[in-house]
Amino acid sequence: IDAGTDPLAQRDDARAAPRFADLARRYLEEHVPKLAPRNGSDQASMIRQLFLPDWERKLVAEITPADVERLLTRIAEGRTRPRKEGSRRPARAAKPTPIRANRAGEVLRKMFSLAVAWKMRDDNPAQGFRRRIEVERERFLGPEEIERLAAALTASDDQRGASIVRLCLLTGARLGEVRTARFEQFNLDLGIWTKPAANTKQRRVHRLPISAEVAAIVRQCRAAVPPGSGWLFPGDVADSDQPVQDIRRFWASLLKEADIGDLRIHDLRHTFASLLASGGASLQMIGRLLGHTQTRTTLRYAHLADQPLRAGVDAVAALVKPRPRVVGGTEAS
Repeated sequence: IDAGTDPLAQRDDARAAPRFADLARRYLEEHVPKLAPRNGSDQASMIRQLFLPDWERKLVAEITPADVERLLTRIAEGRTRPRKEGSRRPARAAKPTPIRANRAGEVLRKMFSLAVAWKMRDDNPAQGFRRRIEVERERFLGPEEIERLAAALTASDDQRGASIVRLCLLTGARLGEVRTARFEQFNLDLGIWTKPAANTKQRRVHRLPISAEVAAIVRQCRAAVPPGSGWLFPGDVADSDQPVQDIRRFWASLLKEADIGDLRIHDLRHTFASLLASGGASLQMIGRLLGHTQTRTTLRYAHLADQPLRAGVDAVAALVKPRPRVVGGTEAS
C-alpha cells in the first residue's frame, strides 16, 4: 500500500479478467453466425474440441505465441481415432494433419484479432503463427474412369443421388451447392445457374452458365419432385421442407460399382477443372466457372492448361527441326 499498489484490487481485477472461455463464447455468439453454415459449424467444432480443452480457464491476456505454437504442433501431429463401439475395425493410428493445424491457426488469429478489438488484450499472439507445409491433393478422373462412373450412374436405382453426382461433375459445383439448389436459381431459357451468396463458399453471388445436359437434369428433377417443392433434391422426411442431407452411402456404393478407388465427391470439381484446362480453357475462365475469388486458387491447374499449348509448340518444332541429308550416298542425321 505504501508503494501505491492495491493488492485486493489487483486480485479482483484478475478474477474479472476475461478467460479464453469468455472469448470463445462471444466469438461463437457474435462472429460465427456471420459465416457460411458449414464454415461456422466447422469453426465451432474446432473451438470446442481443440481449443477449449487446453485453454478454457486460461486468461486471454496470458496466452503467448509459444502457447499457440504448442497447440498447433499437437493438432498437426493428429490424434488416434478410437474404435467405434461394436465395430471390428481396430483403432486408427494418428495421422499428421498439417492442413487442420493451419486452419486452426487462422481461426485463432481471427479470434485474437477480435479480442484486441473487444479490449480483452493488446496484441495478437497468433498473428504470425507458423504455417505447416500443405500437400494439395490432385486426384482427377481419367477418361476410362469417367466412362465407368457414367455407366454406374445410369444403372443406379437411386437416380436422385445419380443426378446430384452428375451436376457436380457437369458444373464443377461443390456438393453443398448442388444439394441445396432450388428451382428458382435456374434460368433454363438463358442457360444460367445463379447461386445465392448464402450457398457459396466465397459468400458472393455466382452466376454459372450451364450446358443443355444440366438443363435436362433440372427439368427431370422438376417432373420427379412433389408439387410445390422448391428443392431440386428434397429430403426423405415428409413435410420437412429440407433438401437431401447425405449421400455418403450412395457415393460409396457407386464407387464400388464403377471400380474406382480413392475418390471424393469434391474430386469431381477438380475433374471438371482439369477437363476445361486440357481442352484449352484459360486459367481466368476456369476460375470464373469455379467461382474462385483469388487467382492463386486456380493456379493449381496451370500445368494442365499448358497441355494444349504444348501440342502447338511440338507442331512448330516438327517444322523447323534439322532434316536428314544425304552425304556420300548415305543418310546422316
